[in-house]
Amino acid sequence: MPELYDHLLQLNESDLYPFHMPGHKRNVTSGVLKEISKIDITEIDGFDNLHDAHGIIATAQARANRLYGADETFFLVNGSSCGVLAAVSAVADEGDCVLAARASHRSFYHAAYLKHLRLKYVDSGNAEGYEFPDAVTVKAIENQLDPTVKAVFITSPTYEGIPADIEGIAEAVHRYGIPLIVDEAHGAHFGFDPGVPDSAVHQGADLVIHSVHKTLPSMTQTALLHVQGKLVKRERLRRYLRIYQSSSPSYVFMASMDACMDMLEKDREEWFERLIRYHDFLCSHTKECIHLHMPDESVIPDPCKIVIAVQDHSITGQNLYEILREKYHLQMEMAGAYHVLAIISGNDTEEGIRRLADAVNEIDASVSIQNVQENTGAIKIPQSKSGGSDRPGADRSEESTDEQTGRETENADAVMQLYRAWDADTELIPIEKAAGRIAGEFINLYPPGTPLIVPGERFERKLLQQLQIYIDNRMNLQGIETDRDENSLVTVIRQTEDKR
Repeated sequence: MPELYDHLLQLNESDLYPFHMPGHKRNVTSGVLKEISKIDITEIDGFDNLHDAHGIIATAQARANRLYGADETFFLVNGSSCGVLAAVSAVADEGDCVLAARASHRSFYHAAYLKHLRLKYVDSGNAEGYEFPDAVTVKAIENQLDPTVKAVFITSPTYEGIPADIEGIAEAVHRYGIPLIVDEAHGAHFGFDPGVPDSAVHQGADLVIHSVHKTLPSMTQTALLHVQGKLVKRERLRRYLRIYQSSSPSYVFMASMDACMDMLEKDREEWFERLIRYHDFLCSHTKECIHLHMPDESVIPDPCKIVIAVQDHSITGQNLYEILREKYHLQMEMAGAYHVLAIISGNDTEEGIRRLADAVNEIDASVSIQNVQENTGAIKIPQSKSGGSDRPGADRSEESTDEQTGRETENADAVMQLYRAWDADTELIPIEKAAGRIAGEFINLYPPGTPLIVPGERFERKLLQQLQIYIDNRMNLQGIETDRDENSLVTVIRQTEDKR
């Protein structure tokens, strides 16, 4: 049994009366808190302190560290976003230049805002033959490195499960004597089995953030931060963790992480065997589909990620997402323009996996290209002036692409520093009037929460066309308001401000 969880249960069964927080006093007799409250405590004698761990929490973190193999591992109760904030803050001084993947999670941009960072971007194209993003490459990183860059931040794996060559990137970055931060939120299971990619920790990254809950059996909001090497000042990192973490860390969350580490220590062979068997079953039992396709491990090495791609644009990702949810009662993780993403794990059931395979086959058989535009609301792609398609995945050999959608990043003309733009005076205007104006707020599809435009970047017509497509197809856009007449509004910097 996990040590932390066991100690919490022993405390609940003892006669030690709680004249301390929290207010439920471990005495809830009904409702959602009935069982959880039994192990929900504050920092009392014998139960250590996350912000100065020397006892039972230190022991739990040390076990996690042994499993992942870093120099030091920290529990995060504020999610991987907290880890990103702390990692970036620990390695970058105010005004520093940081090289980052353009499609980084919003938490990275929050760190950049707080530290007034200057940002350089590296972009990735789409995976060959598909309309979802590939990982950033060593060459792309090398091409952007110069003495002004003080740190590098990348996301690996991508949301769809494609890892970068972290070893090669780390080697390139370290030649400049600067740290590499890897947001490996979706790869907490990496490195534990031959059937999954290796961990960024093993490949030489200096700081690695894992969202334990995304693919492993742990509660939502639980995460880990690993640090290694000599390029990161440890006390500075701890200082920022104290700033960004709650001063009342959840023992429920910490016990959940310790229980997850217990599984990895004792039962991971069986867990990964189920995961890989489920993945292989889904791929093999849908391989005869015509319109829908599940890329195998040659495209997506992470078996936790099941991408269902629409081969011929006969339906949209949003159409497919809604059909799976409404007709088959299967809740996907997210919808892209022409794919949906399902996350599976060793905790799934045979019945659930079979239901997904059967649903995909049934949907594929029902798809008719002839009635698509009439009946499914499929995305109608605008044509460029040259007559070619501007759809995600169109030929863009001279252009770079956004991780989520394939948006042409040449459209994002950064004319104002993020920290200035986000604090500037703003106004809401109709989306059709936004061309040429400077964004005053992030806009992103959620999930995954990677920005389509960042405050300080100029709205270009191609991006606005793409945003309108997403709006028309009811995709989950954040950062766009709606007025009483159902008009779509975007936040822009007032023109008196954008001349500053």
